[in-house]
Amino acid sequence: MESIRIVVVDDEPPARQRIEDLLARRSGVEVTGTFGSGREAVRALRRDPPDLVFLDVQMPELSGIEVVEAVGVEAMPPVVFVTAYDRYAVHAFELCAVDYLLKPYTDERFFEALDRALERLRLARVDRLGEDLLRLLRDREPGAPAAGGEAPRLDRIPVRKRDRIVLVPVDDVDYVEADGPYEKVHAGGAVHLIREGMASLEARLDPRRFARIHRSVIVNLDRVAAVEPTAGGDWALRLADGTTLRVSRTRAEAVRRRLGI
Repeated sequence: MESIRIVVVDDEPPARQRIEDLLARRSGVEVTGTFGSGREAVRALRRDPPDLVFLDVQMPELSGIEVVEAVGVEAMPPVVFVTAYDRYAVHAFELCAVDYLLKPYTDERFFEALDRALERLRLARVDRLGEDLLRLLRDREPGAPAAGGEAPRLDRIPVRKRDRIVLVPVDDVDYVEADGPYEKVHAGGAVHLIREGMASLEARLDPRRFARIHRSVIVNLDRVAAVEPTAGGDWALRLADGTTLRVSRTRAEAVRRRLGI
C-alpha cells in the first residue's frame, strides 16, 4: 500500500517539528509539506491535496477553521486539528474533523489521533475498492451473453467487511431480504450486509434461479424444499435449512409458475 501523505500546518516551528518527529516514528506515513501560515496551506492543499492534514487552529491571517472553509469542506482532506484552545472543538467537528488535539498533548494521545485518522482513510479506501469491484462485476462481459441483450448476470456479490471485500458466490446464496437501507444476503449460514436496492439486485441475478417472492425477499429456487399453506390462507416456501419465507399474494401466481405447481 502507498504511504499516507501528510501535511502539517502550524505557525510555530517547534510545534511543526514535534509533529514531524512523532510521525517519523511511524512507518507507512510521509510528511509531504509543512507550512507556517493558513494562506500557504490553502494554496498547497488546492494544488496537491494530501491524504491527511494536521492543522493548527490559531494562526495569523487565516485560522485553521478558515483554511478548511477556504479550501471547501467537501474538497478538504481529513483533518486533525491541533490547538491550545478547546473552545473551537465543536466547530471543528462540525467541519468533519477526525480528531482534536489539545496542546500540550502526550505522545500516546497523538498516536491515538493518528490511528483514528488512518483507520478512517483505510475504510475509505475499502469503500472505493468495493465500488470499483461492483462496477467491474456489472460491466464485464460474462462467459455466455444473457438472452435478449440483457444486463450481465452476477456470479459473485461483493460484500464489504471491515478491512476487505469478500466475494460471495451466488451459488451459495439461499435468499436475500431487505433490512432498512441494507439487504441481508443469507448464504450457507452466514449473513452479509450489502447496500443495493432489491430491484437492482433482482435485475442482475439469473431469473432462472432466483425469484422475488415478496417486495422485500428474493429466494434461490434451488433451495426450496416445500410449499406450505399459512394460517391466513396464503402460502410460504420452506427452504432446505428450515427457513420459512412468506410469498406475497401479488407474486403468488408467478412463483407457482416458476416452481411448476
